[in-house]
Amino acid sequence: MKTITVFTPTYNRAYCLHKCYESLVKQPNQDFVWLIIDDGSTDNTEELVASWIKDGKIDIVYHYQENQGMHGGHNAAYRLTETTLNVCIDSDDNMGENAIQKILDAWEHIKDKPEFAGIVGLDADPDGKIIGTTIPESIKETTLYDLYNVHKVLGDKKLVYRTEVVKKYPAYPIFEGERFVPLGYLYQLIDQDYKLLPLNEVLCDVEYMPDGSSLNILKQYRRHPKGFAFSRKSRMKLAKNFKDRFKNAIHYVSSAMFTKNGSFLKESPRKFITFLAIPFGILLNLYIRFKTKGEF
Repeated sequence: MKTITVFTPTYNRAYCLHKCYESLVKQPNQDFVWLIIDDGSTDNTEELVASWIKDGKIDIVYHYQENQGMHGGHNAAYRLTETTLNVCIDSDDNMGENAIQKILDAWEHIKDKPEFAGIVGLDADPDGKIIGTTIPESIKETTLYDLYNVHKVLGDKKLVYRTEVVKKYPAYPIFEGERFVPLGYLYQLIDQDYKLLPLNEVLCDVEYMPDGSSLNILKQYRRHPKGFAFSRKSRMKLAKNFKDRFKNAIHYVSSAMFTKNGSFLKESPRKFITFLAIPFGILLNLYIRFKTKGEF
């Protein structure tokens, strides 16, 4: 069995998915399987992937499901993955140069240390520039929360997890009529029990596409308020300081306004902070409505 599953949730991305494929074909170390989660595509994704499977250049597993959104794709990937490690490379991104070998080299340092959930590495843009900042070399272990909130690292980072770890936690919830739950929900749960090994190596080349969620976050926020409210409740509960709890309470109030949930205060895990956040949540909600007017 291979060591790593590289999984890619995709929805109508046949026009760019070949870039990800080519980056995987170029990996000198082929100790991986590419798991493609086709989240209800209506383009020629299935035919394209079938041609790659026929070519036999890399090991590919194709799974089709009705559209559930990015988090639903992650649910399927974690359910189907059988390898020791897993890493997500989005359909508009590329596996970094020699990234599989870099992951395996880092894995040797922690594979016998069960307190580590996995590895956190770097993302870069198509020109090779690091997204955000690198990780301070003095940090030998961290959580994702501490990486951003204590060590003040900036920008998206690439996570490689032990499969046995991610399988311990609940799947992302699926809300009827919505297709998005922030992926950080699972990562924060893992942070409560495990550490990550920092790796100052580029594992993924990221290109933010016009139709991607990263560049459409306010629209996502408004289209999927139940998913965002769920995430904010979890973050409020697990946050380590008042500032973080209050910030998430503001967003929770805003999302509750979009869902017209009159019980939001009763359902909050931090009722007093949520009460204090109401005026700010109203302002945030009005701001998002203004910025997305004409879209709904």
